Amino acid sequence: MSQSSNNESKQKASPTLPADQANRRYVVLGAGAIGCYVGGWLAHGGGRVTLLGRSSLAQAVSSELLLQSVDGQKGRLTTQSASEDGIGSNPQTADASGGVKSIRISTDPKTLADADVILVAVKSGATGEAAEQILKFAPTGIPVLSLQNGLSASRTLKKNLPNHPVAAGMVTFNVVREGEPGHGLFRQSTSGPLTLEAMQEVASIAKQINDSGVQTDVKANIERVQWSKLLLNLNNAINALCGIPVRAMLSDRGYRRIISECMKEALSVYKKAGIKPVRLGKIIPSLAPAILALPDFLFFRVAATMINIDPNAMTSMAQDLMAGKLTEVDFLNGEIVSLAESVGARAPVNQGIQSLIHEAEQKNGGSPELSPTELAEALGLPSH
Repeated sequence: MSQSSNNESKQKASPTLPADQANRRYVVLGAGAIGCYVGGWLAHGGGRVTLLGRSSLAQAVSSELLLQSVDGQKGRLTTQSASEDGIGSNPQTADASGGVKSIRISTDPKTLADADVILVAVKSGATGEAAEQILKFAPTGIPVLSLQNGLSASRTLKKNLPNHPVAAGMVTFNVVREGEPGHGLFRQSTSGPLTLEAMQEVASIAKQINDSGVQTDVKANIERVQWSKLLLNLNNAINALCGIPVRAMLSDRGYRRIISECMKEALSVYKKAGIKPVRLGKIIPSLAPAILALPDFLFFRVAATMINIDPNAMTSMAQDLMAGKLTEVDFLNGEIVSLAESVGARAPVNQGIQSLIHEAEQKNGGSPELSPTELAEALGLPSH
């Protein structure tokens, strides 16, 4: 396959791991796009990784798993069933073709029994089920890291797994799945780090993930970071409702104004709840609504990095809606609605977005492809 040969010729070099990292066994529970990307780079870096997912995962990567970072770094892994080699063995050895590594694939939750670290990457709505599987099969006391959207997922894991150190995490970049059947390509389409909650058990894990090729940092004030990222993620549902790439959406002031209204409403609720957003890289969340509402000629000048993304990138919610899957809107815009109710306020714009997504889910016809005018009218906003 030509894509494979291209990946081989541009492969990122793998680091030599310290003994403790080389022997650490990871299981990625919920191996969708994010799970395959993070787990894939971990394996490419020499880690012992099993991807635990549905049968569709096994079919998508039956021959190989391909990786591409936002800066063009490429990796290739051959795949094998965990049952072929025994979950505890280590097939991460270079082959004769020049350093190609291997990663295990499993659909059996019993795989968790051999984990030293679990990375949870299921959709937020499946977190309760994931916790049940960890309780049933995983060794007591091993670290569990959440790589999920919103704030509710990590809270659920912490509540349901009292005998495990559970670290909240936040993926600030998007990953899209491409490639031919059996040759799944997981491509990072926007920049940003993986941020993990500061805990004693996390430091070495974060370093291994970072060294493998996924930019990773550790934050003590993870909840403030999560609220800040949630604010920026409010564009996900708009993208799902309009059905066009993110860059095209952000290039249209009509859509930007609607995103701005969602964010302004959320910031008002945050203020009442005593939540103070923090800076995320170059982005100051409190300034985002004003920047988004700028006329095109100013927006393109001020926010050049905001639209300097893959021209075909769509948010995960847009991808879910187009695939006929339930979305995570209740854990994004719905989180703002719930927070507003808890402080005696309202969030009608975010509630309206939540309702529109639910309507689209029920119709199961993909994105409703609403124009800025149609979306503004549906939300009771000026259409300008």
